[in-house]
Amino acid sequence: MIRSLIRFLSLVFLLIPLSSSLAVSKAGTSAAQFLKIGIGPRATALAGTFTGLADDVTALYWNPAGIAWLQNRQFMATHTEWFTDINHEFAGLVIPLSPSSTLGASFMALSTPDMEQTTIDQPDGTGIFFDVQDISIGLTYSRRMTDRFSFGATVKFIQQKLFNETAQTFAVDLGGILHTGFKGMRLGIAMNNFGGKLQLDGRDLIISYEDTPAKLETQSWPLPISFRIGLALDIIGLREGFILRESQRLTFLVDGYNVNDAPETMSFGLEYGWNENFFLRGGYRINHDLESFSGGLGFQFPVQRLMLRADYGLTSMGDLGYIQRIGLGLTF
Repeated sequence: MIRSLIRFLSLVFLLIPLSSSLAVSKAGTSAAQFLKIGIGPRATALAGTFTGLADDVTALYWNPAGIAWLQNRQFMATHTEWFTDINHEFAGLVIPLSPSSTLGASFMALSTPDMEQTTIDQPDGTGIFFDVQDISIGLTYSRRMTDRFSFGATVKFIQQKLFNETAQTFAVDLGGILHTGFKGMRLGIAMNNFGGKLQLDGRDLIISYEDTPAKLETQSWPLPISFRIGLALDIIGLREGFILRESQRLTFLVDGYNVNDAPETMSFGLEYGWNENFFLRGGYRINHDLESFSGGLGFQFPVQRLMLRADYGLTSMGDLGYIQRIGLGLTF
């Protein structure tokens, strides 16, 4: 079984670049683009190669199966400074229910600064200000089906708001993680944003046509449905790995990523940990229109009965500059 999964992963990774070169551009064919913004400075410092690792509370976003392996409650809040003063926020909480099952809740939001409304008659502004707000609220259940395999599912509410217009729908994320038992190798798979379509509706769509009340009809748009498959392997490990060390860990990661409105990408990452207190991370994404190199660091240290965590990540976005992310977490 393990050999078959490894062969399948290898085939997928080999086919990703080929399928990308043959694909027709799918840009602009889905709504709720904020769902594609990776969360957490740790995972994004690894160029998003987190599907197979997924071993902290941010697994709620990357692979819901990952939280089944957490033995303690965890909370994390992250902040991303996106382009043009746009802010992207995430907060997640994980609570183990039993040794084999875990419950999680997450909140994600994207918000813009206030903007002044302009019209054809008043192109310099009307004096009326508005903003754009997108949110996603999720509830996750994950369970270890065996001592090596876990499965997780998330149900989430998604809403986009533009001035007086809103659109909302529900979606589901599914994921699985297999601990192979070979040198700390983990295989992960995740499918995200399976759900309904978004269609804006609101009072600004009501107009008068030849003195007759009418309402403009908007088109519905699908969500950015995505598929991830990933591998995590401990080159240096505390308990598993090719090289065993008491205080050091070096994990190699690789992910393939497919989404319905963009070319497929492939990413690689390395995470070095010393005593599981200090971490260095780096990654690279292939075939993305903007993202390439990424990196970051993290700290984790005990305070009485708590474990505090702080992470920082930096991602190169080509000519648009760099994206910075920070995160603060608590294990209790």
